[in-house]
Amino acid sequence: MQFKQHLKCLLVLVAMALPVGAQATDTNAEAAPKRFITEHKGQFNGQKVSYNAVAGETFLRDLKGAPKASIFSFAYLKENAKPSQRPVTFVWNGGPGSASVWLHMSGLGPAYVSVPSDASHPGLPPYQPEASSASVMDVTDLVFIDPVGTGFSRALGEHEGKAFWGLKEDAQSMAEFIRTWMTENNRWGSPVFILGESYGTTRAAYVANILQKSMKINVNGLVFVSQALDYQGSSPYIPDNIISFVTYLPTMAATALYHHKVTPAEQNQTAFLAEARRFAMDELLPGLFAGNRLAPDQRTYLAERLAYFTGLNQDYIERADLRISARRFAKELLRNESKTVGLLDARYLGDERDDIADATKRDAASDSLAAAFNSALQVHMHNSLQVNWERQYLSPADPNLSRNWRYRTTKDGSSWEPSYVNTARELSEALRINPQLDVLVASGYYDLVTPFFDAEYTLNRHGINSEQIWYSYYEGGHMMYVNGEARIQLFNDIRSFIEGHTPTNK
Repeated sequence: MQFKQHLKCLLVLVAMALPVGAQATDTNAEAAPKRFITEHKGQFNGQKVSYNAVAGETFLRDLKGAPKASIFSFAYLKENAKPSQRPVTFVWNGGPGSASVWLHMSGLGPAYVSVPSDASHPGLPPYQPEASSASVMDVTDLVFIDPVGTGFSRALGEHEGKAFWGLKEDAQSMAEFIRTWMTENNRWGSPVFILGESYGTTRAAYVANILQKSMKINVNGLVFVSQALDYQGSSPYIPDNIISFVTYLPTMAATALYHHKVTPAEQNQTAFLAEARRFAMDELLPGLFAGNRLAPDQRTYLAERLAYFTGLNQDYIERADLRISARRFAKELLRNESKTVGLLDARYLGDERDDIADATKRDAASDSLAAAFNSALQVHMHNSLQVNWERQYLSPADPNLSRNWRYRTTKDGSSWEPSYVNTARELSEALRINPQLDVLVASGYYDLVTPFFDAEYTLNRHGINSEQIWYSYYEGGHMMYVNGEARIQLFNDIRSFIEGHTPTNK
C-alpha cells in the first residue's frame, strides 16, 4: 500500500538522521511525534471505503526548526486515493478551548454516539460509539484537530500554552498546522476544506484568510456549523446591546413554537419564522433604537407582539423594557412548570434548584450530552484507534486556557479600544482573494447561543458577496446532529457542498 510504504520511508529517514546509538542513549535527541496507526473498513453513504486512521502529533516549528507545539489530530485517510481527486477536510470545534470531541463523535467521521433525537436524556452509562453510515468519508478525508491546550495538544520546550491562547495566536497555529500536515502527508495537490463549529467558525474565517493571504494556500470551501463571526449579534448578556435583542428573537419564536407556547397556535413553522424575522428587523429594531422617545402606544404594540412571538407574559416583557436576554428567556418560558430550556439546544429541559432566579444558571443541553460524547470518544480512541498514551486527554481543555485567553489583536502597550470579537472582516477579505470560495452556513432553529438570524445578519453585511454564502437550517440546536434526521440532512448538505466544490467532480 502506498500509505505503508510512505510511512516506512519516513521511519527510515528519521533513523538515518540520528547518530549511531542515539536512539538509545542520546537524551538530547528530539523525540519522534507520537502516532497510532490502524487500518479499517467502513460503509459510508452506501460506499465501501478502506481507510487508515492516524491519531498522532504534528510538530509546529519556529524558524530555527525547533518544535514549539505539538498538535494532536485524528486523521481518517482513504487507502490508495489520488491526492488530486481526494479532498481533505480539516475539522475543529470551538470554545475557545474545546477539543474536537463534539464533531469527532457526531458521525461526520466513522463513529458516533447515539443519543435520543427527541432531546430526552441519554440515560446512564455506558455510552458506546457506533459505526456511522452517514459519514461524509465517501467524498473526503477528515482531520479532526485539537488546538494547543485541548486533547493531547501541548506547547513544547520553552513555549507556554498561553502563547497560543488568543484569537490571533490560535488562528496562526491552526494555519501552520494545516500547512505542516499537508507537507508531511503530501497533500498540497488535494482540494482543501475547513469545517468549524461555534468558535470554530470564528477561527475558520481567520485561518482561511491567513492561508490564502500569507501562506498562498487557497481553500475550496468553508463549512460553518453554528456560525459565530461577529459577536455583537451573539452576546445577549450586555444590557445596551440592542442588536442581540433583535438577532435572538426568531430563535426564541422557534423555541416558543416548539414548546407550544405560541397563541394562537401556528402550524406553518417556515411562515411563522419569516414573520418573526420581519418583525425583529422592521419593527423591534427601530423601537429599541428609539429608546425613551418611543410613543406609549407603540411600546404597548411591541410588547404585545413580543409576547406573541416569545410565549412570555406581556407584563414581564414590559417590565424587562422590551429587552429579553437568552438566559432570562430560557428561565422564563416554562417557569410555571419549574423547568428551564437549554441554551445550546432549547428543546432540552432542565430542573434547577432556584425556581425564582431571574435567569438560568446551567445549560440543560450541555448537562444532558457532554458525558455521553466524552465517554464515547474515550472508548473509540482506546478500542478502535488503539491510542494508548499516558498523557491526559484534556476535554474540554487545560483549566488555565480560559483565564489566559486573549481576544486582543494588538501588542500589549499599544493603543486599543476593546470591541466585539469579529472575524467577518477576515472572511470578507478571504472571499475577495478567492472569488471561487463559498461558505456553507448550517444553523439549528433552537440554538440560543449562536442564533440562526445572527448568521444571516452577520453574513449579509461586511461587504460579503451573498452569492458565496449558502444557508441551511435544521430541527436542532447548536449541535443539530444530535437529532438523527437533522444529522443525515446536515451530512448530505456537507457532502453535496464538497462534491460541488471539488473540480474533478464538476
